[in-house]
Amino acid sequence: MQGSTRIWRHFDVWLLAAVTLLTIAGVALIQTAIAGNIELADAPTRQARYALIGMAALLIVTAIDYRLWSALSRPIYVIIVVLLLGILTAGLVRFGAARWFQVGTLFIQPGELAKLMIILVLANYLARHQDEIGQLKTVARSLLLVSVPAVLIFLQPDLDTTIIIGVTWLALTWAAGIQLKHLGALAGIGVVSPLLAWPVLQPYQQARIIQFLFPDPNAPFGDTYNVNQALIAIGSGGWFGEGYGAGTQTQLRFLKVRHNDFIFSVLSEEFGFVGAVIVLALLVFVIYRCLRAARLARDSYGALICYGVATLLLLQVAFNVGMNLNLIPVSGLTLPFLSYGGSSLLVNLVGIGLVESVILRQKRIEF
Repeated sequence: MQGSTRIWRHFDVWLLAAVTLLTIAGVALIQTAIAGNIELADAPTRQARYALIGMAALLIVTAIDYRLWSALSRPIYVIIVVLLLGILTAGLVRFGAARWFQVGTLFIQPGELAKLMIILVLANYLARHQDEIGQLKTVARSLLLVSVPAVLIFLQPDLDTTIIIGVTWLALTWAAGIQLKHLGALAGIGVVSPLLAWPVLQPYQQARIIQFLFPDPNAPFGDTYNVNQALIAIGSGGWFGEGYGAGTQTQLRFLKVRHNDFIFSVLSEEFGFVGAVIVLALLVFVIYRCLRAARLARDSYGALICYGVATLLLLQVAFNVGMNLNLIPVSGLTLPFLSYGGSSLLVNLVGIGLVESVILRQKRIEF
């Protein structure tokens, strides 16, 4: 009893505080982003409900020894594949893609769950074969391990999550100690893959990429509308913003999908450059604490879990902010802890719970 109480002294309160602030800010931003839209009126309440469930899940996962998930690696992998197969056969189609199951009033997105599950499965495989990471067959097997769920997600179609899983795999194999010659071969595959994948992309996905690479001023209004409105909203915010609930682009609903994909534009318009930098600094701090946890981990499995969660958060932040700033093509990736989306919020909070579990069982104390 004393031992279990003692490990809680290692609990990273700073990490939890940053995540809590971001989650509260997310609910507040969703409240202003709906801009009086009756159809979205319950969005802030639903997000707050998911936040409470997620915080409870975070604490429960923290209390569970993270090494238990290693023993459950195979069942977790089977669950991933079964859920993703179920989506392809019986998933709810929204916005032209089958990515959701509806359970009562809840919408569950297995693709989001797969991101975290892949980290657990891949971390277990790489930790168990750490002494063989210099062999190409070990790296190839790890790639095959993630390819099955990645292909199933790609077929939904969900190119963004597929890319996230691919880059997460690359980051974890790099952290596990992959040799540079193997990394070079994988880089070559990475260059060729987009060309091979192009013919099977959906027409709207191809259009987004073409419009980004070769902007056409005479393109149909809808092709660039939301990106242009996002840039106007961000520019309108200036240094300190137009004020909470007073952003013109947001409140007059010129900006679409503003409560999830383009929540960063809402933040920038109503709180300005300073507000956006503060929020981004909090997100960077969360990622830093995850990387710190990886450094303190008592074993490679725990370290790889933390690296995986840090990579997942970093990629989502980079993709979402880059999309809002028109630095990359439009994607459907949310801004962690801030965008509307129950599955995404739960996955991110459970991911923080895994990091906290590793921290509780660290080998030394360090700020």
